[in-house]
Order: sequence, then C-alpha cells, then structure tokens
Amino acid sequence: MIARHLNLQQLLQQKSFFLFGPRAVGKSTLIAQQLRDQATVIDLLNERVLLEFTADPERLEAIALRDKHKVMAIDEIQRLPQLLNSVHRLIEGSGVRFLLTGSSTRKLRRGGTNLLAGRAWLAYLFPLTFGEIENFDLARYLHYGGLPAVYTSANPDEELNAYVSIYLKEEIREEGIVRQLPPFNRFLRTMALANCELINFNNLSRDCQVAASTVREYVQVLEDTLLGMTLLPWRASQRRKATATAKFYFFDTGVARVLAGIEHTERMSTAYGKSFELFILMELRAYLSYTRQHTADLHFWRSRYGHEVDFLVGKELAIEVKASTNTSTRDLPGLKALSEEGVFKKFYLVSQDRMNRKHTVFHLVHWQTFLHELWDGQLL
Repeated sequence: MIARHLNLQQLLQQKSFFLFGPRAVGKSTLIAQQLRDQATVIDLLNERVLLEFTADPERLEAIALRDKHKVMAIDEIQRLPQLLNSVHRLIEGSGVRFLLTGSSTRKLRRGGTNLLAGRAWLAYLFPLTFGEIENFDLARYLHYGGLPAVYTSANPDEELNAYVSIYLKEEIREEGIVRQLPPFNRFLRTMALANCELINFNNLSRDCQVAASTVREYVQVLEDTLLGMTLLPWRASQRRKATATAKFYFFDTGVARVLAGIEHTERMSTAYGKSFELFILMELRAYLSYTRQHTADLHFWRSRYGHEVDFLVGKELAIEVKASTNTSTRDLPGLKALSEEGVFKKFYLVSQDRMNRKHTVFHLVHWQTFLHELWDGQLL
C-alpha cells in the first residue's frame, strides 16, 4: 500500500469534487484505501453497473436515500455524463458529498453536459511522486515512470507496454474523434519525440504525415484525456521579447519513452535530459495541485535571443533544470537574464550535482534537496 499525498477525506469535508487523472494513476485504489466503509462506490468501468444506470439514471437517488453514507463516489463519470443531473439534485437536496472521478474531460464538456455549476470543485491525481515512493530510485523512475502498477512491478516493461498498447488505445478509441488509429499512432510517436519542446504544428504535421489542423485536434485529445499538457510561456518580460509558443509535456516519463520507441535511456542522452526535466515538472504540478495552489501559474520563459528558464511558479520561483552531475555559474545565463526583470523572488538551478551552494541570489541544489524543500513547504 502506497500512501498518497492527496487526502480525499479532507477534500470532501469542504465540498463535492471532480477527481481527474489519467488511467491507472490510482484513483480507484485511492478511493478504496481512503473511503472504505465511508462511501457508496459506483464503478462505471463495470459494464453491468454501467448498463443498469444507463437504463435508469434515477436509480442513483434511490441508492442515496437507501444508504446511510453521506459520501458517494462515482468512478469514471465521463462514461455516463447524464448521471450528473441526479448528482446535481442530490447535492442541493440531500447534503450528500460526491467524489466524481474521470480520465477524460472531453465527454463532460460536450453537448452542454451539466458540470454542476460550481457545486463541485476540481482535484487531480498524478503518477507517484518522489515523497510517495519508499527507497526512491531516480534511474528506475526516469526509465519506467510513476504509474503505480508499473513502478512497483517485478516486470515493469510488460506493464508499461500493456498500458501503452491497451489503455491508451482504448481511451483514445472511446473519444470518437480518432477514427483511424494508424495516423494517430504516427502522431503519438512524433509527439513523444518532441516531448518537452516548443510545439511546431507544421513540423509535427510533416513528420507524422497528418494535416496540421488534425495535429491540433490530436494535441487537444491528449490534453482532454490527461495524457499531456501544454505549458504556456511567460510573456510579461519588459527587457527581452519572449516567445509566444507553448511547450508540450506528456504526463509520465515511462509512457513518453515507450511512445517515442526508446528502449534504453542513456545517461548523457537528450532523452535522459528530457526525462529528468519532465520528472521535475510533474513534481511541481503534483505539489501545486495537492496543496490547492494555482497550477495555472506555472509557465516557462524563453527570450527571442535564446535565454530560457524551464519553470516559473507565479512570481515566487524560477527553476532551471539540468541533468548534469557537475554544474557551475556557467549554467546560470537564463536565470541571470530573468533576474534582471526584477519580478521573481527565488532562483534555483536544480541538477544531479550533489554539492549544494549559493551564488549571489542563485541556489544551485541537488534535486533531492529541492524536492524535500518543495514538499516541506519551504519554497512556496
């Protein structure tokens, strides 16, 4: 049993919640661990249950009145969005708190679906984080990622390949917009190879032999199914004109590697550096989400002249990520250029160099030091 940072009981004491996260990050397991004997659980991944509620959505209200639990959890709510009408009535009329999980936001946004008009807040569950894994192994994590069933498996290659070939394709096929899997599979490989990079739709279109307009739709599908995110640039720079192009990141290092067709992640390779960068980003996203801070305040910065800082959090923190084990002040040009804006309070170079030190306002720290300080609440 892995103790997760996200506390469902604390969330539900405040309000009903949508809990979104990609397939297999552990939403159902978390419900079983934290809400056992305290909630009525309806699993819409169970085809029998899905058929019953499809035939009679009002059955939900009968169950709510029958059971003594004041919490109801509906797993994979996007499979039956019309249930949200009954959820809406129960929240207003019975005082029941709902936890509504999903691995796709696309179906819930289509066709005027009832999203409860603010009666349920949003929360997210991510792959396992540094602090959730006992005896954390960085090399294993960068190679296999943080999906619980993969990282803890004695056969992680088999688990990861099964996830990519079965879960992803089933999820994407259910979305309907992808009618032909071969072009989408080419897109997935091309997008995975461009992980952590600026999005160039024309280049992606050429490389995967799919129209640029279709590539845009495919990128939106990845975001809607929570398999990736676009990171927007910070454009408030006064001294240096900034790029307006977003970056794309997959949600998991192992999934990105398998989709890219990379069998071995060599220590000094570009793929290794990208994997390490993605790892730090996912820790930041998880921390901001689990502590109920604004993940929308997460950006990157790149000037038209090549200066770049990987991650900016609000106006508090600027972070440059290097996979190097030997860093120096020569690795600070991006942070130095950004510091001249006079906006950000803290500047960190996060690397695999074990010698922590400070140069004027710049902190050069080992990634473990950084993550301990982050999760201990010392940075934000």
